[in-house]
Amino acid sequence: MTPEVAVIGGGPAGLFAAEHLAAAGASVTVYERMPSVGRKLLMAGRGGLNLTHSEGFEAFVARYGEAAAWLRPHLEAFPPEALRAWAEGLGQPTFVGSSGRVFPMALKASPLLRAWLARLATLNVTLRTRWTWTGWDGAALRFQTPEGEATVRAEAVILALGGASWPRLGSDGAWAGWVEGTAPFRPANMGFDVAWSPVLQGFAGQPLKGIALTFEGRAVRGEAMVTRYGLEGGVLYALSAPLRDAISARGSATVSFDLRPDMGADDLARRLDRPRGGQSLSNHLRKALKLSPLETNLLREAHGKDLPMDPAALAAAIKAAPLRLIGVQGLTRAISSAGGLRLDTLDETLMLKDRPGVFTAGEMLDWEAPTGGYLLQATFATGLAAAGGALAWLATPPPPPGPPATGRP
Repeated sequence: MTPEVAVIGGGPAGLFAAEHLAAAGASVTVYERMPSVGRKLLMAGRGGLNLTHSEGFEAFVARYGEAAAWLRPHLEAFPPEALRAWAEGLGQPTFVGSSGRVFPMALKASPLLRAWLARLATLNVTLRTRWTWTGWDGAALRFQTPEGEATVRAEAVILALGGASWPRLGSDGAWAGWVEGTAPFRPANMGFDVAWSPVLQGFAGQPLKGIALTFEGRAVRGEAMVTRYGLEGGVLYALSAPLRDAISARGSATVSFDLRPDMGADDLARRLDRPRGGQSLSNHLRKALKLSPLETNLLREAHGKDLPMDPAALAAAIKAAPLRLIGVQGLTRAISSAGGLRLDTLDETLMLKDRPGVFTAGEMLDWEAPTGGYLLQATFATGLAAAGGALAWLATPPPPPGPPATGRP
């Protein structure tokens, strides 16, 4: 008889698990609380849909920090090149950008999602939208549906419920009340609060490009965006975990900006030593170093209104502009979340130790990573791992009847 598998969550992890389960012959139903599936994937597509990253595997794995060792076997089983091949199999060729990030040629998610849903339809995967999981009814799954309450029994279950970031897209973390062993959710890849002066607030919406950010000895190059509340962007996201934890422990975190990381201090000083004539300092910085009004005012924000006039001292100020971050933006605006289902609650197949036959995947697990393709790669990899675990579980004969009761859900 064809085994019945319930997949709860219609994001990338759930849909990928469903695809592999159905391809292996299981009867799969995906339950999604929102009116449609893949909403967070579509949101990611607004930025070009950064699928994965092309850097070497060891460097790639290291991006997952404390979860790197735990995630390694799943990433080895489904590495970046496999994700690219999967996308291309859906008619969505990919390319490597100048930063090493991998994108679909279409630079959006909707064509990929349409092709993916068409494939799932050919595999007879059933999608039930507006079905909200509300916990357990014994071994059965309890749902709130448009028609009222319903219970579902399945021979295996995949939980792919997402974290707690961008809850309006579907992942609100409410499931944490129904699963044992959950670490508190925290924002990840989020913006940070800065006590801007009114002058800097006037630059909200303007980018800082080609900069470097240093915190506690680690430097990251990239871009940032000034907002009314502070700063957001890639250089902040790459350091979001240590910055968040420092602010939580100490109330603030001071970072250092290098506004011209491609130039040494001596080279900057030589250019700044050119005669100024009657130019203002702002014009001198613009002509000598192409500093924008935003960058010049950021220097004043960092070092005080009266910047040093000595070329060497001014060059040093440009290479190390300190800025105090005083808070973090919350989960409603974070790109992803830390916390979630603790890894020690799972076995090596991603099955819950206290609920045999129930497997887990994606951002609901307690790992985090910076933007750059790492989030989606691990989401897909754990979706595949959960599907593999469920298939192995379904292929294993059930234990004989009698105590202890450890059978299928």
